[in-house]
Amino acid sequence: MTAATLVILGASGDLTKRLLMPALYRLHALGLTPDLRIVGYAMEPWSRAHFEQHIHEALQAFAMDFKPAQWNRFRRQLDYVGGELKADQLVALKGKLSPATMFYLALPPPLFGVAATALGEAGFSESPRGGWRRLVVEKPFGTDLASAEALRGQMHTYWEEEQILRIDHFLGKETTQNLMVFRFANRFLEPIWNAQNIAQVQITYAETLGVEQRAAYYDKAGALRDMLQNHLMQLFSLTAMEPPSSWDAEVLRDHKVEVLRSVTPITAKTINKHAVRGQYRAGKLGRKKMIGYRNEPGVKRGSDTETFAALRLEVDNWRWRGVPFYLRSGKRLASNYSEIAVQFREVPGPIPHAVHAGNNWMIFRIRPVERMDLLVTAKQPGVKLAGRPVTLTAPYATPNDREFSAYEQLLVDALGGDRSNFLRFDEVEWAWRVLSPVLRAWEKGAPNFYPAGSEGPDTQARLLDLGHDWRPIALDGDG
Repeated sequence: MTAATLVILGASGDLTKRLLMPALYRLHALGLTPDLRIVGYAMEPWSRAHFEQHIHEALQAFAMDFKPAQWNRFRRQLDYVGGELKADQLVALKGKLSPATMFYLALPPPLFGVAATALGEAGFSESPRGGWRRLVVEKPFGTDLASAEALRGQMHTYWEEEQILRIDHFLGKETTQNLMVFRFANRFLEPIWNAQNIAQVQITYAETLGVEQRAAYYDKAGALRDMLQNHLMQLFSLTAMEPPSSWDAEVLRDHKVEVLRSVTPITAKTINKHAVRGQYRAGKLGRKKMIGYRNEPGVKRGSDTETFAALRLEVDNWRWRGVPFYLRSGKRLASNYSEIAVQFREVPGPIPHAVHAGNNWMIFRIRPVERMDLLVTAKQPGVKLAGRPVTLTAPYATPNDREFSAYEQLLVDALGGDRSNFLRFDEVEWAWRVLSPVLRAWEKGAPNFYPAGSEGPDTQARLLDLGHDWRPIALDGDG
């Protein structure tokens, strides 16, 4: 990797402390960013020494492999400039930039457009000869289609689309990237990866956490905006996309957009068939009592914000017509469990009696452990010809494998100019187009309640075809 500068706007914030700096520290420790200069920028009038101390404390708390000797080498890469998001103050960064410079907006979403404009007014969006300028933007990308388009307009005033890297950390997860490799590198899958052989797909992201310290943001966003519009929509697109003709960023992103454009539109008349929302009430997680969402600190009294959202999406193309894709995510559920589960259709011929129903699943497990499972039927030992369920398991990583966190992976990609795992604006646009009817419908009415520690609201079952059941949110990751 050539010498470059990374400027983090919002360097005093939680994202920088908990995720970015631990990722950058590990990349440095692995020798992957030897010439990277890291410049923090925030409103606090700190000295460089104060910023170093702030990062030192953060790494001690959040970097699992923190070592004093390694820190002493890493700290030499750090620098700091204090100021507001105004062009006349941002120019103080000028002497610290290299020909190759990336700006990371680790800021609250309302400041994305402000920061992009101020950087442009300061002249930092113009790539110098022999160098480049890039802008990394965290999600959420707007709160609806109109606000996403307005944000694009702000950013495109000074920045070209090719310079903007919209980051969704799910695209940096090992399981997400393994889904693409496993799908497209194994020839036996392609002939059966279609509606003739697949009955349904379920994508689940369950959390035991409540809103914690994010009530100010979450009570305005809700589960649909916070999880499904971005993270789960990306997993859906990768599962349903056509095989790419080349492993090229634009080709990959074109194929994901094709999936979103092919989703059968949800209308006001079909909303109940395609979307369910819920909100947790008081309940128990194990023996621990949990308060209801409306009693969480910072939540508006009588709030109708959903903490659970489920969708049924249908892709109207030759490969997927007739196959329902079920997506769901919620807070204060029974366990921290996440997976992409693909169920193949039942075989049409006679099979041995006593076969366990509900097999033929291929499962990409994301949490609590990353692994692949194939749920099949095999013979029950004994004199009778009878079947029983068997799980064929392949751990994702071996003890000798070096794994990377999502932010480590995406930072390497961003600095290297690989845009494959970043969202182009039309991906954002079409995700909002798919969900806009749901958002409009949910402006009225209220979510269905479910007890904390449960599997979510019972009404989620109405999205399912006859014979389909939601897979359990297993406590141990089995089943």
